[in-house]
Amino acid sequence: MSFLRKSVQLLTAARQNVKTLGAASAHRGYSSSGKSADDRYAFPGARDAPFINNLKLTLPEDYSPIPIYRVLDRDGYILNEQEDPHLSQEVVEKMFRDMLLLSTMDKILYESQRQGRISFYMTNFGEEASHIGSAAALEMRDIIYGQYREAGVLVWRGFRIDQFIDQCYGNDDDLGRGKQMPVHYGSKELNFVTISSPLSTQIPQAVGAAYALKRQPNNDSCVVCYFGEGAASEGDAHAAFNFAATLECPVILFCRNNGFAISTPSNEQYRGDGIAGRGPMGYGIATIRVDGTDVFAVYNAMKRAREYVLRENKPIVFEALAYRVGHHSTSDDSTAYRSAEEIEVWNTLEHPISKLKSYMVHKGWFNEQQETEFVSGVRKQVLKQIAISEKKLKPNWREMFEGVYDVMPDHLKQQQRELEQHIEAHKQHYPLKSFKQ
Repeated sequence: MSFLRKSVQLLTAARQNVKTLGAASAHRGYSSSGKSADDRYAFPGARDAPFINNLKLTLPEDYSPIPIYRVLDRDGYILNEQEDPHLSQEVVEKMFRDMLLLSTMDKILYESQRQGRISFYMTNFGEEASHIGSAAALEMRDIIYGQYREAGVLVWRGFRIDQFIDQCYGNDDDLGRGKQMPVHYGSKELNFVTISSPLSTQIPQAVGAAYALKRQPNNDSCVVCYFGEGAASEGDAHAAFNFAATLECPVILFCRNNGFAISTPSNEQYRGDGIAGRGPMGYGIATIRVDGTDVFAVYNAMKRAREYVLRENKPIVFEALAYRVGHHSTSDDSTAYRSAEEIEVWNTLEHPISKLKSYMVHKGWFNEQQETEFVSGVRKQVLKQIAISEKKLKPNWREMFEGVYDVMPDHLKQQQRELEQHIEAHKQHYPLKSFKQ
């Protein structure tokens, strides 16, 4: 009898739950049958998708490309006065100087590699505005995860010429202790996480860091993760986008779409609407697309993006469209896969430094003699520092076993002992004088 009574109670409760569910569905505009007045069903995988009774393929051409936001035209004039960031002369001059410094340093260090003085180098030609414009809109407490072409962000934050060059030479004053390839910078002081060579590894890391920030009370910092459109084809990028969306993290996913992944042009990398097209429909992430050669457009957009991710605790996809004027690296010859005429257009008419220079001329803020003296001064400083940095000792070779674990594990201790014994037995074959003892 008790079993029967319990069954009746369960049946009564189940009927009551059905009534409650029906009432809740009606409250949302759905009938108890699950169907709404506007012929929609609450499928958990696509709650707001309407029903149609004629079959239709949804094609890529059904969607208009996401527009590109810009503030300056190629002649340096503001296109819409309401979008003028109204930056002071002091700030604009710093933007211009930092872009010149980066470009000048790039030219000399590139030649340094060609002379065999360093092993590798990557320039930032044509992308200076995306670095400086974005960095200027951030706070120093915001955490940066870079790829390998964001040196301008460090320039803006105060990374010194000697620090850049010491890293490229991997000497004892290199903050990375000689453990990284050239241009793989990092600075704990400047909240710039050390760059790693494999593509996209920094994207899920950045999302995780943003989630950690979100969980802190009264958080007022965001994470900015830079990557190229080639890196966006890696599996890590897709996983990171999805985690950022579902965990709702304050991260700006900043894609530098410069048209080429080494020698592979963007039209061979993807078929969708760039990287921005993945944001709204692909992953449900708010999206901005800007002219990456326009420092003011990048600045305005980054300010808006930062406000959004902190206010909403949600990610944003930020695509800066530009053109990689230089070779991918010193291991590349880009004339093998693109014409010199194409490069020249982007190195003159659409060059970010030229646009900002024209703007400054219109404002009466440009002085050609001061520019010449500044570039000359940077050249002298870089060349002098190269002469100093290449003479510095390399870090103690034992440091290769340190700095990973808080306490060195036994297997690394054993490897270190074996290496010490090997070097002691064959010291005449190693340039030990070049290393700090």
